[in-house]
Amino acid sequence: MTQNSLFILCCLVLGLTACGDREDEAPPEQQLPKISISSVTQFEGDESTEFNFKVTVSEAATQEIRVDYATEEITAGKEIDFINQSGTLSFPVGEREADIVVQIVTDSLKEGDEEFRVLLSNPVNAQILTNEGIGTIRNDDTYVDVPEDGYITPESYTGYDLVWRDEFDGTSINLDDWTHEIGGNGWGNQESQYYTDRSENSYISDGNLIIEARKENFSGSNYTSARMITQGKQLFQFGRIDIRAILPEGQGIWPALWMLGTNISDIGWPACGEIDIMELVGHEPATTHGTAHWGPAGQSWSHYKGEGYDNPTGEKFSEEYHVFSIEWEPNSITWYVDDNEFFSLNNAQVNGAYPFNAKFFFIFNIAVGGQWPGYPDATTQFPQRMYVDYIRVFQK
Repeated sequence: MTQNSLFILCCLVLGLTACGDREDEAPPEQQLPKISISSVTQFEGDESTEFNFKVTVSEAATQEIRVDYATEEITAGKEIDFINQSGTLSFPVGEREADIVVQIVTDSLKEGDEEFRVLLSNPVNAQILTNEGIGTIRNDDTYVDVPEDGYITPESYTGYDLVWRDEFDGTSINLDDWTHEIGGNGWGNQESQYYTDRSENSYISDGNLIIEARKENFSGSNYTSARMITQGKQLFQFGRIDIRAILPEGQGIWPALWMLGTNISDIGWPACGEIDIMELVGHEPATTHGTAHWGPAGQSWSHYKGEGYDNPTGEKFSEEYHVFSIEWEPNSITWYVDDNEFFSLNNAQVNGAYPFNAKFFFIFNIAVGGQWPGYPDATTQFPQRMYVDYIRVFQK
């Protein structure tokens, strides 16, 4: 073998040996234990509440591991919803688990669920696999701060008896009077909400019924709300009806306080008749509407008459309480806002059968979207709430 051949052979052997060494030797950082942090979801609670974020390393280390951590706002606020935390977490030799404890600030106010994060950084003797844990504060409160200002009507009228009232003074909705309708089928108007019986969408707070429309994915819909009826429970024929309420607002928001004939199950709508004591389309927050609908059985569209009422102050109906009323007598109905008459209807104005001399039941709801109000856009804020202080029915 020549000297050149021997030299080439030695180079080949050394090269193979070196390659083998590189395959067996991983970079030092790939051999370090990996650190992860969990996420936490739990209810806010009424007393001291702590979120324990569990931090783990993939294997017990032969030397102490350290990692820095700090909380950060997402939708939850520092010192408002959680106590800001930062520091260094240590894992003694052989340890694989440790907790970061974050104190939650509790209150009694109904709010949406809120989030914050705990971030890991600057690891020593380890590398970070998951650097962020999300804390989700589930809200389980029911108190809403409701303004007291606004119009109010008396508890008695000369010549009338008070035959039914709901002042919403209890701790829960009276299911002897009210039923929740449930579903997300558009309700004949191409609406976008899913109506639920959840406490997130309808509840009692500080002497008020609150119906709340929320932007959330639920059963295939992008919004939730509530629709409550007295069908089969509280039925009335004629009288003075007063409903004191604060209304929601915003593009695509459609609150209503209204009535349907109790024979709707037999002859359908619009033949049963519909009395809209109050409707509002949210892009016109200073205007409400009173309307009556009717028509022959089997017809899918209605005849109707109605008028709008512009708040004379120019203020939105979301600013304070107003009272929406009708005086409903045989062959006639008159609509009022804060005792200001703005529309009336009698049987001579109705072409076809006049359905408004029969018994009717109440419906309270907030629709989201639909043919009349249109649909929410970037200007629409959620949640939107309708506050009802009372409903009272007087009869002669």
